[in-house]
Amino acid sequence: MLGYYSKLSSEVYDLDKYIGLSFGDIEFYSHRLAACEGHILEPGVGTGRILIPLLEKGLKVEGFDVSAEMLKICRRNCEKRGVIPTLFEESMESFSSDRKYEAIIVPTGTFLLLHERERSIQVLKNFYNHLSNGGRLIIDIFLQTDVTIGEGSIRTWETEDGDMITLETKIVEVDYISQHTISHNRYEKWRNGLLLQAELERFPLRWYGVEEFKLLLEQVGFEEIVISADYQYGQYPTKSDQTITFEAVVNKAK
Repeated sequence: MLGYYSKLSSEVYDLDKYIGLSFGDIEFYSHRLAACEGHILEPGVGTGRILIPLLEKGLKVEGFDVSAEMLKICRRNCEKRGVIPTLFEESMESFSSDRKYEAIIVPTGTFLLLHERERSIQVLKNFYNHLSNGGRLIIDIFLQTDVTIGEGSIRTWETEDGDMITLETKIVEVDYISQHTISHNRYEKWRNGLLLQAELERFPLRWYGVEEFKLLLEQVGFEEIVISADYQYGQYPTKSDQTITFEAVVNKAK
């Protein structure tokens, strides 16, 4: 089975979502976490776009990722910015720690890569168990508005060395019952017209209804769920292209 976020795709992620870029999410997460005095965990930390600004604000954030290539770039980005976080390679469903976190954050829709429902539930339970009493889960999702088989796109980036990386994306499977798509992403790196490297990536993506995801959080045990659209706290989504953020609290004192 093809993996995702290997060498080329991780390099593209760092070019496309570079450190310092914000979609409003960095400001939102910085504000929502500002009062945290305990440890914060970012599963699916990627190249550090969210992690690094939070560390620079003095928050105690650590992260993990299933991709060794993403972590390699993240460490390099952290070194450039003069921050030294705790980073480790792990998956969302299997990670285990004796530490209880004050907050767990999953920005940018990373959670949707868990396209199998049971696996998603297992991960939410794992998050719940790793949060302290009163701890918060903050998690982004988005709706899939283009689910047509065969639909594709091509994008291009130029690297610092002057090489060109192209990405051709095509949806190859849509499962309306299980609510997920599978895309094939083909990455190619070119130099002076010569192909240096190519990767084929299998990219799954799940979608949830807004109230469906709220019910899922409630079934796991989360309370005080606040839904926000486009990083405007408490503003319920009204459009299908908005980023939707859920903030939910653990209450183990009952």
